[in-house]
Amino acid sequence: MVSHSGLITVMTRAARKAAPRLRRDFGEVEQLQVSKKGPADFVSMADKRAEQTIIEELKNARPDWGIICEEAGEIEGNPDKPRWIVDPLDGTTNFLHGVPHFAISIAVEDRTPAGKREITHGLIYQPLTDESFWAEKGRGAWLHDRRLRVSARRNLDEALIGTGVPHFGRGNVAAWSRIFGAIAPEVCGIRRLGSAALDFAWVAAGRFDGFWEDDLDIWDTAAGLLLVKEAGGFVTDYRGQDRMFERREYLAASSELHSKLHKLLAGSLR
Repeated sequence: MVSHSGLITVMTRAARKAAPRLRRDFGEVEQLQVSKKGPADFVSMADKRAEQTIIEELKNARPDWGIICEEAGEIEGNPDKPRWIVDPLDGTTNFLHGVPHFAISIAVEDRTPAGKREITHGLIYQPLTDESFWAEKGRGAWLHDRRLRVSARRNLDEALIGTGVPHFGRGNVAAWSRIFGAIAPEVCGIRRLGSAALDFAWVAAGRFDGFWEDDLDIWDTAAGLLLVKEAGGFVTDYRGQDRMFERREYLAASSELHSKLHKLLAGSLR
């Protein structure tokens, strides 16, 4: 069994504590009380309950750390300490339609000696398949105790690429269409599965050869971004720079395919 830090243990415990209720609610998805948060951005009681469970577990373990999460927003902590970044249910629309593809995402954000924020730990947990993808900065990316590496494919015509499609007033449909139009003819397939966290995890695991999406929040991407990097991949914004959180745009792939995908993507937006 591969050893990991106490923080991964804390994150895993929190995710696993929230998972049984999510599985149960998923089984009764038709009876869920659903409130609307905005166009196509549903929030279920399941989402809120899972978040509450996770917050309680994380607070017990590190009482003075802040937390930023999708539903509760920002919970202040000691500014000199790291903070948790939590998405209790990434793939809410899938969940509410009975599509069995969603995940819990938890990350740790710390400061470098220079004061720059960086993600140091990440966990993406799929409650239905019991797959636990995790990474620590400098210690690799893992699926349970199996080391993950990004895909070794070198040719675009063999590559399977994940994406997210803008919907109901969110995101720039015209820009996405141009990117799709540039990438789709060059690759063997494009998939839109509805959970950005799992898309990143699947790039880290070599299931997807690449992924692009924008208009994503930090809780959608923090853990996944670390997973891809620790699995030997590259993640940039659409300009090929390291300002993904700021610009809310992400292109992830192996180094070999990243440059090829970036060329197509950047060219389509000129």
